[in-house]
Amino acid sequence: MAKPSEHLIQLCHAAVEAEREATSKPYNEEGWAPWRAAAETFQAAVTAEAATTGSDRGKLEQATKKVVLHPEPAGE
Repeated sequence: MAKPSEHLIQLCHAAVEAEREATSKPYNEEGWAPWRAAAETFQAAVTAEAATTGSDRGKLEQATKKVVLHPEPAGE
């Protein structure tokens, strides 16, 4: 599986946090704008890193989300 850079991991964390914030309140355009912006930034970075490293874009995105959403316990 592709190995994401620390930069991608940080951007994914930012998008996840923005999503949590946005969905913790009733929907409104302004409240969800930061989430959309963070997600767009993350997606653009995945595309750029995949092109630079020659990685499969989808696998790189999956690997990044796995690190962020399902981290392995420390020491393993």
